[in-house]
Amino acid sequence: MEIGIDSFASAMYGDNNTLSSVDAMEQLLQRIEFADQVGLDVFGIGEHHKKEFLDSATAVILSAAAARTKNIRLASAVSVLSAADPVRVYQSFATLDLVSKGRAEIVVGRGSSIEAYPLFGYNLNDYDALFSEKLDLLLQIRDNEFVTWEGKFRPAIHNLPVYPRAIQEKLPIWLGVGGTPESFVRAGSLGLPLMVAIIGGQTHRFKPLIDLYRQAGQAAGYKPEELKVGLHSPGYIGTTTENAIADYYPGYAELWTKLGRERGWPPVTKDKFDGLIDDLGVLIVGSPERAAEKILRHSEALGGVDRFTFQMDNAGLTHKQLMSAIELIGTKLIPLIKKG
Repeated sequence: MEIGIDSFASAMYGDNNTLSSVDAMEQLLQRIEFADQVGLDVFGIGEHHKKEFLDSATAVILSAAAARTKNIRLASAVSVLSAADPVRVYQSFATLDLVSKGRAEIVVGRGSSIEAYPLFGYNLNDYDALFSEKLDLLLQIRDNEFVTWEGKFRPAIHNLPVYPRAIQEKLPIWLGVGGTPESFVRAGSLGLPLMVAIIGGQTHRFKPLIDLYRQAGQAAGYKPEELKVGLHSPGYIGTTTENAIADYYPGYAELWTKLGRERGWPPVTKDKFDGLIDDLGVLIVGSPERAAEKILRHSEALGGVDRFTFQMDNAGLTHKQLMSAIELIGTKLIPLIKKG
């Protein structure tokens, strides 16, 4: 199983934070560089268009990271494909693939944060139709140097080449999904690796949806080993479980209560948090030993997981705390995962 981190390039380190955007970006690049040094497999950068996040130009950040790293794979997490031009998305990540010497990946999705749609002039009523059409074009560009394509939301392309081409023969394109069954079926039918964002409740409840993905993939003629499954969940690693909870809970409660007011969720309570960090809950918060045990338990419950990525920098944690967690993931947790 591959282990990594997804970041939204958050500049929020508490209400009293005076960190500049320049310093926040430098610290993020330091974390990616350190993650490479201690043996993490992948680092993903999200896409938002909000004041508190610095990740609107995902491929630019990843290219800067590529120049400072050697082995770690560099991915989007996710690229909001519905509000983007697939030609430019491919070109940006093919360029990243050149800079990184073959370490680029794209995770595409419709986006749970919807600010990109009005910003780029798209109608939310076309939420799924936009994604379906643009995914089709992106896959055609990935698989063909010369493209002929016609759709509803973008001008047609008539036998035109798209450059540069990625180093990797088949640039990895994952489908990022939430809880919509049709999204799981779509990923399976296309034979695309699946990245499931699970941010609440109990992880094992996604088993029927992942089964749908695998069934759709096999029905479309793909081999089981071609149908990769990844999980993205909030979490944090401390030297002990008690230390991890003490570091993580205050910022997590603050952020998710704020998000709850925007999206209609109930406020976070300590009892609810305790349920999310128990054996079946989604949050991976604890010591390396407890976290490894829980990740392996989740993998078994879901029929096998190929990649797990932590979302850590959205809970008011400091750069020092995040660096410590990265070190523990690389030196303690990953060896435990590999041992099984």
